[in-house]
Amino acid sequence: MTQKNPIWVALNLAWELGYTIAIPIVILGFGGAWLDKKYGTSPALLLIGMALSLAVSSVGVYRKVRDITRDEKGSRAVGK
Repeated sequence: MTQKNPIWVALNLAWELGYTIAIPIVILGFGGAWLDKKYGTSPALLLIGMALSLAVSSVGVYRKVRDITRDEKGSRAVGK
């Protein structure tokens, strides 16, 4: 059985969480700003886009943490 290097596991987790947070902010933030420019509603749609990106990112991070804790509980049970 091969063990994963903990440094690479941590870097992988940081990368996954980083893009889970950054992608919704970029897409919804820029989308809201673009729509504000198009419809002259500044900053309403930008703020809505940022709020949606916060919600989407929070759900993504929650799911990732939930999966990690499930994996750890399962590996502890197997190791007993």
